[in-house]
Amino acid sequence: MSETKDPYPRVEHINHILEHDRPAFSFEFSPPRTPAGAERLYQTIEELAPLGPSYVSVTYGAGGSTRELTHDVVLRMQRDLGLTVVAHLTCVGASRAEIGSILGKYYSSGIRNIMAIRGDPPLGETRFVPPRDGFAYAAELVAFIKREFPDIGIGVAGYPEGHIDTPNRLREIEHLKAKVDAGADYVCTQLFYDNRDYFDFCERCALVGVHVPILAGIMPITSRRTMHRMAELALGSRYPAGLLHRFMLAEDDERLERAGIEWATEQVRELVARDIRGVHFYTLNLSKATASIYRALGLARKRRAP
Repeated sequence: MSETKDPYPRVEHINHILEHDRPAFSFEFSPPRTPAGAERLYQTIEELAPLGPSYVSVTYGAGGSTRELTHDVVLRMQRDLGLTVVAHLTCVGASRAEIGSILGKYYSSGIRNIMAIRGDPPLGETRFVPPRDGFAYAAELVAFIKREFPDIGIGVAGYPEGHIDTPNRLREIEHLKAKVDAGADYVCTQLFYDNRDYFDFCERCALVGVHVPILAGIMPITSRRTMHRMAELALGSRYPAGLLHRFMLAEDDERLERAGIEWATEQVRELVARDIRGVHFYTLNLSKATASIYRALGLARKRRAP
């Protein structure tokens, strides 16, 4: 009798990854919006996969606008490249029943790790409005996932520089603790450019009893356009004076890109030296910056079999 081949490769639970990869290194990608964007994305993934990431993640677009594309990219990355994928899931624009259906589809396809976030308002809207019979907070989404799919690994977002919707930093940490208490397995931070913000954030988490792994989000600035765009977002980045000084000295875009990659490389060097649990690279669907950091620090390693 012929043996039936499993159409989905074995994947690791995030807890197993974070326990055995110290530190863990992961890459984040966004679903493409055009055929040309799709080809660029898969080229980037193929260029970065040999670096041996512990896992990769795939986001939603604003307001959950790329839900189906996210699902397609997640399955292709897991099936064709054998990568462990963390799929983003938001509260935006979906009822509890719809979210349950999405989770069921992922689960039946072999996906065992989810990044649970509230999500940003749809384009053109200024504030988040919970959908009818949906979730108002990420903690509610985490609790739902843990109840309906208890063996799925769950990540949640953390904000070293603060969150615009919660200017009270004491309340912000309470919200994070609520997500962890609801069942989150780890925290992945929003990007930051001063490591002191990350370490202070970790200390404040520990003070309120948040002891799950906290992964550091890193995104090198590679152009003036990206620099200004990140500063203008709702979670506008804070650029340290040292980084701004390097940018001021950059005479052209090539030098600015080099300065941004060098700054991020120094960030990662210090983070790894301080024995943190993981570094999460926001790639913007490009490979150059992340690959440059890997080469400079000698981070590439063989991917472990699940």
